[in-house]
Amino acid sequence: MKKFGLLLAGGIAAIILLSSIGPMIGLLVGLAVLYFIFKQFLKSESTGGKIVLGIIGFFVLMASIHNAPAIIGVVAAYVLYLVYKNWNSSKKTVVKEESDPFVNFEKQWHELNKN
Repeated sequence: MKKFGLLLAGGIAAIILLSSIGPMIGLLVGLAVLYFIFKQFLKSESTGGKIVLGIIGFFVLMASIHNAPAIIGVVAAYVLYLVYKNWNSSKKTVVKEESDPFVNFEKQWHELNKN
């Protein structure tokens, strides 16, 4: 039953991820252009250059905001990663042997008394 739930969640996440690839690429390109505009804005020494770069940066920021569905795609990619990570995991408890000699002695003494 757990595998079915993981398969269902993974399938839905994969469909959402594939449908939002376009906005994700658009957001990535927009943020990269915005980064370079910001770097040039900091380097610019003239006031006119800063105004022009600020206006261009504003328009690129508005274009990037229109790619907001890309955030849903990123969440779907994360869910897909979690499904992949939990697919083969099993809940096995690991019994840790204690290194205390008295505990080991008591355990061995108990095993000897069983026989």
